[in-house]
Amino acid sequence: MKVFMPRPTRQFPERGDARTRLLEAAVETIRTKGFTATSVDELCQAAAVTKGSFFHHFKSKEDLGVAAARHWAETTTAFFASAPYHAPDDPLERVLAYVAFRKSIIQGELAEFTCLVGTMVQEVYASSPAIRDACGESIFGHAATLEADIGAAMKARRVSGDWTAESLARHTQTVIQGAFVLAKAGNSAALARESLDHLDRYIRLLFGRPHKEKALS
Repeated sequence: MKVFMPRPTRQFPERGDARTRLLEAAVETIRTKGFTATSVDELCQAAAVTKGSFFHHFKSKEDLGVAAARHWAETTTAFFASAPYHAPDDPLERVLAYVAFRKSIIQGELAEFTCLVGTMVQEVYASSPAIRDACGESIFGHAATLEADIGAAMKARRVSGDWTAESLARHTQTVIQGAFVLAKAGNSAALARESLDHLDRYIRLLFGRPHKEKALS
């Protein structure tokens, strides 16, 4: 069964109030076109709301960008909290299962699996500190969810070095976000999956875990 990152349908009028519909429209449109190329008029049309309604809920397009980043963080937090990679008893197995899960959801069109906040922060990190910080909260917040399992795996296997659970957790997101950039540059989801295979190998090397002979599914 295919599993995709949270992605709204185009039936926005049936998905809640005007603010929610605008946020869902922003998630889909920005992932497809980017923040700069997405207009307020386009978002209003996609969400089936008036421009007056837009400015009732958001002071500006930047304000919408900040809210969209926070909406994305809330949605993906719930998505990953219920994901199957939490099931293994061994903390290292949970970390490797996380990498395998991230690879498994790299399917479909680019906009279906790439990251909203990663897309936005690359565009506006210098021009909009407010959006940059909201995107950073999402990315670093997600990385932090891996720290406990990485730390437990280090303790269980007596692994140490000039790196920490926190730094490895952040590195997983470096690879994942970079994989999305490569997928966009090459217009190929396979490039992103390849990067996740390398991340799996790297973590296994750090922990002295024999490498799988078969690639991640």
